[in-house]
Amino acid sequence: MRFVADLHIHTVASGHAYSTVLEVARAAADRSLAMIALTDHGPAMPGGPHVYHFSSQRLIPAEIFGVRVLKGIEANVVDRDGTLDLDEGRLAKLEIVLAGLHTECAPYGSVAENTAMMVAAMRNPWVDVIVHPGNPEYPVDEEEVVRAAAACGVALEINNSSLTVSRCGSLPHCDHIACLAKECGCKLVVGSDSHFAFSVGDFGAAAELVAKYAIPPEQVLNTSVDLIARHLARRNNRKL
Repeated sequence: MRFVADLHIHTVASGHAYSTVLEVARAAADRSLAMIALTDHGPAMPGGPHVYHFSSQRLIPAEIFGVRVLKGIEANVVDRDGTLDLDEGRLAKLEIVLAGLHTECAPYGSVAENTAMMVAAMRNPWVDVIVHPGNPEYPVDEEEVVRAAAACGVALEINNSSLTVSRCGSLPHCDHIACLAKECGCKLVVGSDSHFAFSVGDFGAAAELVAKYAIPPEQVLNTSVDLIARHLARRNNRKL
């Protein structure tokens, strides 16, 4: 399976990532990617950017080194109601919105509480992708999460970083989510979660799970710029 885009990338603005926008775009071009998304953490993350960062992304060119650049966020869920750490006015102006449960931002809870929190986030009208839903720090009812994502039209991420360098113990959960997604036709995204330019477009371990369950390319958004565009265009304000 060929991937044309990396929709989960951090820059120095996240506070714990180490590459600039130009370095990220250069790496994407070197990997022959057609599109990337800049998805720095929201302001609730320790060391994260001020809310002005997200409004000011309009200053970044739409294309760098021949790579289409989407301006977005990896928003942090901050309470059990699924509230995100960026107001809806600013979310509405972004080209892509990822959301996830993160240590230091989201409260820990039972499986039922974590599941309800994640599902509430995916019901936010601006959320396009739920990231690393297999994070064992926030165990969820994976079947309920996949069903809810399918019903909401939100994509779930198979996060390559979770399977290689972070969130130890994610593999069995990501494996189960991939299996369930294949069964119900839930949209997926394979993301690098890159925090350094060398890992932009690195999907190896996540791609193995997609292949294991023979998930078709039309179910994985970042196999096609057109699939991404159609997914984001379900929000009326999104035009690529």
